[in-house]
Amino acid sequence: MTGYADDIALAHRLADAADAISMARFRALDLRVETKPDLTPVSDADTAVEREIRALLAGERPGDGLLGEEYGEQPATGPAGRRWVVDPIDGTKNFVRGVPVWATLIALLEGDRPVVGLVSAPALGRRWWGARGAGAYAGPDAASGEPIRVSAVRDLADASFCYSSLTGWEQAGRLEAVLQIMRDTWRSRAYGDFYGYMLLAEGALDVMVEPELSLWDIAALVPVVTEAGGTFTDLSGRAAPAGPAGAESSAVATNGPLHTEVLARLAQPTAR
Repeated sequence: MTGYADDIALAHRLADAADAISMARFRALDLRVETKPDLTPVSDADTAVEREIRALLAGERPGDGLLGEEYGEQPATGPAGRRWVVDPIDGTKNFVRGVPVWATLIALLEGDRPVVGLVSAPALGRRWWGARGAGAYAGPDAASGEPIRVSAVRDLADASFCYSSLTGWEQAGRLEAVLQIMRDTWRSRAYGDFYGYMLLAEGALDVMVEPELSLWDIAALVPVVTEAGGTFTDLSGRAAPAGPAGAESSAVATNGPLHTEVLARLAQPTAR
């Protein structure tokens, strides 16, 4: 698998360790949940997973940088531009309520470009991964992964459209545009968090959009979607959204043929 084979193998080992911790705490009666300053929840599983990943990376890639949702930025001391980005549990609200749609997101960036991404959803028994130039795969583990590919749908009327919360789109001033896409597509659902992007990469749906995300929400998704043949930009059309710690972005991911039309429909904010 190209020059990123060792990095993908390491990402799987990190995910194995993360899965062992998170599954032991999933639906645990003594799960501890706190509220962060931004009013989002964080569980003891989130912090334990990130600590373990940080410890493993310190041993295996001591020169690489690291950005994690819970413990922030650790600058690189080795080759310039290599940085791991980790969301220990994407979908914490699902996790704390016992909903099995949550995942650990692990990415490797070179500069600001995500080149390796792995999404592990142990409660669903599935992983997705991809690396630049190496394709995208899904399966229960590294040994049983199968190549995945986006759909060939070319008409929005035939498309399955996935979105994040309508409240977020309303706050972004683009609710009416999203509602009109929902009216014009064959089907619309809000699967949430990482899951819509992975279904897109598998060809099970055709469009996934979100108005606001952090780098750790996005970085691991980009290589999976793009290596599966999809297109991933922000609302302005810039490719592979990624940036510095703390920066917010947006996401428009499609199977490719639908991308230009979806971007155009979302381009004009709704008058308030």
